[in-house]
This record gives sequence, structure tokens and C-alpha cells, in this order.
Amino acid sequence: MTNRRSFLKKLSAGIAAGTLVPLTTIAERVNASSGLSPRTPFHVKLGISSYSYWHFSPQRTPIRFVIEEASRLGVYGVDILHRQMESEDPDYIRSLKKHALIHGVALNCLSTHQDFVNPDPAERQKSIDDTKRFIRLAHDLGIPCIRISAGRWNTSGSFAELMNNRGIEPPVEGYTEDDGMLWAIDSIKEIMPVAEEHGVMLGLENHWGMTRTAEGLLRIMHAVDSPWLRVLMDTGNFLDDKYEQLEAIAPYTVFIQAKTYFGGGRFYTLDLDYNRIAGILHDVDYKGYISIEFEGHAPSAEAVAESIDLLRTAFSA
Repeated sequence: MTNRRSFLKKLSAGIAAGTLVPLTTIAERVNASSGLSPRTPFHVKLGISSYSYWHFSPQRTPIRFVIEEASRLGVYGVDILHRQMESEDPDYIRSLKKHALIHGVALNCLSTHQDFVNPDPAERQKSIDDTKRFIRLAHDLGIPCIRISAGRWNTSGSFAELMNNRGIEPPVEGYTEDDGMLWAIDSIKEIMPVAEEHGVMLGLENHWGMTRTAEGLLRIMHAVDSPWLRVLMDTGNFLDDKYEQLEAIAPYTVFIQAKTYFGGGRFYTLDLDYNRIAGILHDVDYKGYISIEFEGHAPSAEAVAESIDLLRTAFSA
């Protein structure tokens, strides 16, 4: 007790005299002596999308396995693809939370599917109700963000045909692009109170259809006009003028899915300059997660590790 009191008196005297060295200065000295560079203000956290290990094959890759891989590879988080989950049972949800905690990995996003571009009000309502359920599910998982899509016309014969047409497809006969936009805006507006109530951010992805372009995506976001709706940037979903469009959505971005295509893309392959993308994000002071979304034919066990090296190099440059 005497030593403790003596230490506290000396501490108080040092503060009063202004002779104590700030902790930041101590850290700088440690870094200088050890050869480490001080942490720069621009810092992002790498994570992995569970999709990187699955790609909709008949047998689902367990989310628990992806959590273990993220921990082994030394990244911060796992972005869970909802369709990859085994169930929505409370016991399963609790087991994932526990597994993530034990492995030191954050569950940082829940990637979901919905489609609000449909002339049938009942079909739009189904997507609205599903998305409200996804928000509650994310809250139960402790996930702060979900990925949503606005939807598309689904008039292409196949996804390959949609890609051959560079994501462009005609509206359903008798309707216009403005109709699709209005359906998406009104549907998302109905969802927003549930997102705010549960403290879950909605990240609207640039994902074909109404959000095929930065202009369309931002039109929806601004029309909904909620602080709980922002942008989820997918680096591989702008097929034209990609860097200009990424730059347009960057100021509104709260989560990023970074495509890589080792072994050649499953649907297409883009030559993405991640040094340039890092510069775009640096300019808007982005500090959030970057989730690797590997979509190539190479074995995931190798390609995800290569993707981590690629992005670490780009974002530390």
C-alpha cells in the first residue's frame, strides 16, 4: 500500500509538472527502435466472405470452417452468405457467435438476397418481409450490416445471357425503368424502421438491375434518405467505367466486397487494379472492412491466401 501511494503521488506530480512522456511518444520510440512503421491514419480491416469457399456447389461449406480459416489466415472478419447458413435456428446462431469469439474473428456482414423489381405487389411484399427477417437475424448474430440488392427485371434467359449483355436487360413488357426504381425505393423505405430499431446498417450493393450503375444505386439511396442505408461496394460489379463508378460511390460506402479471380472467373474475369482502388478509398478516408470475395476456379485454400497477400500489398502501399 505504501509503494502504491508513493507511485500515485509521483504520477500526480509528474502530470502537474508536465514531465510525463505521452503514450503516443513512447509508442513512436518503440516503433523507431524496433524498425516498425507507425500506424498510418488510413487503415482497413481485411475479412473473408464465406462465399469464397462455396460458390453455390451442391454441398455447403460450413460457416464454422470459414471462421476457422479466417482466424488461421490472420484476418479480422467473416462476411456470412445467408444462403450458406445451415439454418436460422437459435442454437445454430449461438454456436456461430461462440465459434467466432473463440477464434477471435468478427461476424461483420450478412449477405442476403431479395428482389423488389416485380410488378406483383405480393412478390415485392415477400422480399420486404424476408429482408426484415434478415435484419433481425443479423441483430441476433451481432452483425452490424447486411447486404441488400434492389433487384432486376429477370427478363434475361440466363445469367450468362445477362453477362453477355453487360448486365443490361429490358423491363417487363408494359413497364419502365422508372417503375422498377419506384418499387425498389418504396420497398426499402418500408424496411428502414426495422433496420433503425435493430441498429443494423443496410448496404445497398451495386449488383445488376436497378443498381447496375453508380447513378442508379445513388438515386435509390438518396430517395430513401435514411442514415441507415448506405452503399456496399462490390469491386467486380461495374463492367463499364469501373474506376469512375467506384469513385462515385466511395464516399457512401460502409462495407466492401473485393472480388478476386485466381484460376479464371466463374462468370467473368476483371483485371482489377487494387492499387488504384486503394487510392480511391484512401481519398475518402475509408476505414471499414474489405471482405475478400474470391470467385475463381483455383482451389479456395490457395486462392484466398493469395487474395489476402494481394490486398495487403495494395492497401499498405
